[in-house]
Amino acid sequence: MTLTRRSLGAILGATLATPALAQAWPSRTLRIVVPFPPGGSTDTLARRLAEKLTAALGQTVVVENRPGAGGTVGADMVAKSPPDGHTLLMGVTGSNAIAGSLFRNLPYDPATAFAPLSRVVSAPLILVVNKDQPIQDLAGYIAAARAANGGLTYATPGNGTSMHLTGVMFGQAAKVELTHVPYRGSAAALTDLVGGQVQSSFADFLVSLPQVRAGAIRAIAVTSPARHPLLPEVPTMDESGLPGFAATSWQGLFAPAGTPAPIMARLHAEVARAMAAPEIKDSFAAQGFTVEATTPAEFDAFVRAEVAKWAVVVREGRISLD
Repeated sequence: MTLTRRSLGAILGATLATPALAQAWPSRTLRIVVPFPPGGSTDTLARRLAEKLTAALGQTVVVENRPGAGGTVGADMVAKSPPDGHTLLMGVTGSNAIAGSLFRNLPYDPATAFAPLSRVVSAPLILVVNKDQPIQDLAGYIAAARAANGGLTYATPGNGTSMHLTGVMFGQAAKVELTHVPYRGSAAALTDLVGGQVQSSFADFLVSLPQVRAGAIRAIAVTSPARHPLLPEVPTMDESGLPGFAATSWQGLFAPAGTPAPIMARLHAEVARAMAAPEIKDSFAAQGFTVEATTPAEFDAFVRAEVAKWAVVVREGRISLD
């Protein structure tokens, strides 16, 4: 049997870990690094989770925002942190599934730098447009894109995010060109969409759903295989004319590779307990998310599949950001 670098690191970590080590942890403040500014869905989730983990672990858990480069600045920080269970990454599709294909000079290897702990939430994206746009459906959006000859804009939380690459994948599927307008986080992108500075967005549910319901932006289609229960009137991309089109934005916790197995086990147990708490599960479900706590092995397999999927989009789009 061939051992990967990650599995070998996990075995060595488990071998070297002692009961005393597990009992001594955590010995100081823990931090969850969020690779985006405050105000977006990743930050909101991390702060709710930090409250639960603080109570469960008996040590303060803080959220540290390290935005930049589609989430890779914060991810790199965690990749280079000591593997002692005191620093975690709230990783996202961009930082841990897309970045490895997109950035040729990425300072960390997403496949070997992290120990996947658990996927915690996932959701489709919503294609939304500013309320003053005449676009009413996906056919109208595609027609507007063709008429604009590449000038139709879509806002995202940054280069390399799932929202960015979903726009690229959409362009490939619909055979249109769009103009990508990256921001430093979801909140800033949504502000300019509502204000009319940009025309559209492939947006996440948490920040965009309230504005959809308020009528400030118009939902055109969702990227899930089936209609979303919170927006049952909004069709899927598939039924709107793009067969098989599906994209998911997800968030999950990662530790630095080599974090000892007893610490990973305790962290997973507490994260699973926290995500099952009604005040977290019900709250995020009401905002459009599937709330879950996968095992490390399940999360690892999921991330690998996501890496392969987005690598095709990057390759066919001939995209590179460095």
